[in-house]
Amino acid sequence: MVAAWAPWVPDPARSPGTTVGDLGLLLDAPVHAYRGNTPAEHVYHVAVRAAPEDPLLTDEQWAEVARAMMDAAGVAPQGEKWGCRWVAVRHADDHIHIVATKIRQDGIQPDLWQDIVRMQQLARQFEVRWGLRRLTSGDRTAKRWPTTGETRKASRRHLPQSAREQLERTVRTAAAAAASEDEFFARLRSSGLRVAQRYGPGSSTPTGYTVALPGDRDRVDRAVWFAGSSLAYDLSLPRVRERWQIPVPEPEAALYALWQTLERNLRATSSSLGSGGRQAGAGEVAALGDLLVVASNAAPSLVETNLRASATEFERAARAPGKRVLDSEARMLLRSSARILVSSARSSGHNDAAAFLGFLLALVTAVTAAQLWHEEQGYRLQAEAAGRAGRSLVEAVEVSTGASVDAWARTPRKRARSATSGVSRSFLLTDVVTRALPAHASAVLVDSAWPVLRDRLMALERQGFDPAVVLEAVAARRELRSAESIAQVLVWRLDGWAGTHGAAPDTWAAAAPRFPVTPSRRAMKTSGTSAEAKRFPFNDPEGPQTGPVNDRRPR
Repeated sequence: MVAAWAPWVPDPARSPGTTVGDLGLLLDAPVHAYRGNTPAEHVYHVAVRAAPEDPLLTDEQWAEVARAMMDAAGVAPQGEKWGCRWVAVRHADDHIHIVATKIRQDGIQPDLWQDIVRMQQLARQFEVRWGLRRLTSGDRTAKRWPTTGETRKASRRHLPQSAREQLERTVRTAAAAAASEDEFFARLRSSGLRVAQRYGPGSSTPTGYTVALPGDRDRVDRAVWFAGSSLAYDLSLPRVRERWQIPVPEPEAALYALWQTLERNLRATSSSLGSGGRQAGAGEVAALGDLLVVASNAAPSLVETNLRASATEFERAARAPGKRVLDSEARMLLRSSARILVSSARSSGHNDAAAFLGFLLALVTAVTAAQLWHEEQGYRLQAEAAGRAGRSLVEAVEVSTGASVDAWARTPRKRARSATSGVSRSFLLTDVVTRALPAHASAVLVDSAWPVLRDRLMALERQGFDPAVVLEAVAARRELRSAESIAQVLVWRLDGWAGTHGAAPDTWAAAAPRFPVTPSRRAMKTSGTSAEAKRFPFNDPEGPQTGPVNDRRPR
């Protein structure tokens, strides 16, 4: 016991002559002495928990929390000696339980109106004061977490998730992919869930729905049903209906241009997200969340786990407080993109790695735009969720390109920057290539010469140069479309730039590129079999250059 209503209250754990039953009699004494109608449930119970990453609080700190919580709730105002009786027990490092009676010692029932809200506001003050994880109260965007009983039930059945979490994921996937109410319920049933629709008196239109997992039953062998609104704020039937309230024309996208079409849509969305105002932005981030859910189900197996993690993290970011505008151009593009994925992605075969990577990079840009919009609106929790989703997407890009986030993060500057900012401020190599070469980024990142180009960019950053600026400068010297290997061409140009600007590290000029270079047809026509070509077998893939710029590897 870390605190109680009075300093003389004995602690059964430290007082040999006192039992828990004795403490219960002391707590209930005002209830037994009460002459009015005793409340049917006279015990008041509150659990106060710290986050796993929070510092360990002392018993004295927990005692201060307990006294302040009872004061804020109206159970026992500090300074009053006739408040309700209560005790606070700490039986784990990270939380306490506070138990009180609902009858004051002066025979009056306490005023508990808005007690939860007042205690949450107090908790925000302790979070700031002691550097704990900071939460936001009352925006109605948090999903319902599984109860202790649900979590233990899943553990007994050796399930990775509780029934509530499984249902939430399945219902969200069906809602994101559906284009009508009938399709939504059909998808729920085809996924194996038990579905029951609710109807109002004399109405043929459903007013709600409940879902249950087959085989999930309570102690008396009844099915355990969950209403959509109990799974998440945006999965009630009215919120689900918003997705097709404004019909989206069935899109047409050729399979060979599937990912390019989706990339164009996302790029257009990113540049205008939130520009129509707060309500329009709320509708657009909701549609982006649905697109991430659909994309995770249509992604290649190599990055499927990363995209699922990104969709899960963005789930909170997709729920902005307040009303939504559903007819903005960006929202329509996102809904159209989701329909394209649902109807076409599985049959595309994911054969075009460069095209899919372009779509993935566009997703990073869109999620970053959503994060910045949330920050502008002051939605801190949503912005943090978008940042986590963006980092999962960047990992997917790194997996796709074979790049190493850890290697890039070895520099002190990168470590400091990534420790204090989200993906929107990160300096990942994929970000560098995307900003410097928007038209060629996806082709460069799947090129076999990309690891060599990556090493060159890392060397530039270590020496204090901005890799994006340098890469953009050397790329602008001459067109890149005719190059057989854009990444290889850029390596040669960077080597030349380093030689003329004194940027090369000790090993840059000495080491030849670590990939077998096959000269392009243009290079072979211009270089032939001269002594120069024999002396330097790694011929410039572009052939001879004109003008004052030296694009060749320093000799």
